[in-house]
Amino acid sequence: MISSRIPAVAIASATCATLVLSLTACGSDSGTTSAGQSVVTDMATSSATAAPLTACPMSAPEKGGSPEWTLDGTTGSISVIGSTDTAAPDVEVSTPFSVTETQVGTLQAGDGPVVADDATVSVCYMGVNGRDGSVFDSSYQRGAPVEFPLDGVVPGFQKAIAGQNVGSTVAVAVTSADGYPQGQPRAGIEPGDTLVFAIKILDASS
Repeated sequence: MISSRIPAVAIASATCATLVLSLTACGSDSGTTSAGQSVVTDMATSSATAAPLTACPMSAPEKGGSPEWTLDGTTGSISVIGSTDTAAPDVEVSTPFSVTETQVGTLQAGDGPVVADDATVSVCYMGVNGRDGSVFDSSYQRGAPVEFPLDGVVPGFQKAIAGQNVGSTVAVAVTSADGYPQGQPRAGIEPGDTLVFAIKILDASS
């Protein structure tokens, strides 16, 4: 079992940070930056920007916490503890983990307005590859949330957030078809990989 605790795990591809925010692959070098910075400014289908609302907690979660969501996949399994005001999330993966249908778990329900399908949202999130348990992208490691329109992200990420309440913490197991069916080599994502995201919804606007 591999535990994806943010401070202990390096991002697989620093040049493809905020990978989830673009429907297109990060195939060219335009818009890439140094480690820990967003590359979304030059991506054709993304208008994401760093959200100034708050910080994403960077501290590791306490060990031994009870998982808020567990899921047995077609292969492998996951258990997820969502982030708090002071700690990043924890995603433990029994590898290789895969699903044949995208599945969403609400870890902590918020009490804000319902997020529309086409809303612009501000979130903290971590992405984990189910094949090997590696973290491939994390706004928690960067310490800053990201703001973007839901119609500009991969389908699985949109499915996780739309219909939730602002303030909710959610997790999603994303099929390859709802993520990157052709893979994303710069982030270590291969064709067929199931992706897992732990997400905190900070804000949403129409």
